[in-house]
Amino acid sequence: MIFASNQAAAGGGSTMIIMMVGLVAIMYFLMIRPQRKEQKKMQEMLSAMEVGDAVMTTGGFYGIVIDISDEDVIVEFGNNKNCRIPMKREAIASVEKPGQAMVVNEKPARKGKAKAEEVKEETEATAEEAKDEAK
Repeated sequence: MIFASNQAAAGGGSTMIIMMVGLVAIMYFLMIRPQRKEQKKMQEMLSAMEVGDAVMTTGGFYGIVIDISDEDVIVEFGNNKNCRIPMKREAIASVEKPGQAMVVNEKPARKGKAKAEEVKEETEATAEEAKDEAK
């Protein structure tokens, strides 16, 4: 009887170890690995940064890189040439090369206006129908 309970305890211990190893593996693939991939991607982006690139800081400010040193970057904000701020490389959230800048197209704005006009016309038509029914 005592021997049987010791076997059951030993079998339960190995199952527990297998479960713990499985849990650690799941934690690695769900949490640690994606974080390391993101850190590697960020390091590649910062190492590819050059003078003249448009950047967005972690504070949400947009600027142009003026000078780069080992740890610091000097960024010019706005049209004022005197607004140059040195900051750490880690303070850069995203980098856009000059050729990658998105061009704002007027067509979506026109569609938005057309959609607004359609909604306005529908509202007026519904109001007219409601007036006719009320009479």
